[in-house]
Amino acid sequence: MNNELSQPEQKGVTWFTLFTTTGTLVCCALPIILVTLGLGATVAAITSYFPFLITLSQHKAWVFAFSGTMLVLSGWLIYRPDRACPIDAELGVLCNKAHVWNRRLYWTSMVIWGIGFFAAYLALPIRIWLDA
Repeated sequence: MNNELSQPEQKGVTWFTLFTTTGTLVCCALPIILVTLGLGATVAAITSYFPFLITLSQHKAWVFAFSGTMLVLSGWLIYRPDRACPIDAELGVLCNKAHVWNRRLYWTSMVIWGIGFFAAYLALPIRIWLDA
């Protein structure tokens, strides 16, 4: 029995990872960036229109843990050593194109997660350290 994910399932995991890492950016990085730019009223308007953002930011440790787990899973699916494309020339070309797009989405997700992590956990301590 083959336990590997098919190409569409792997692609779905990659897109879901992009979605979860974008959630870290929206819940944690965006409000901090807007307040830093002096747009606190905009943050208040956004959170009154989308109240789930407050819930996400209250549970940011879980949000980052889940999205980080999804990144690890996606990275394993994309870069595992036994990953292979079909021998058929046409299917092989399509598989390689899908793999290129999966890698692009993966690294986009990594960048988004890194920005969110920096804004949520490192920006304030670094600013306090620099002002001291």
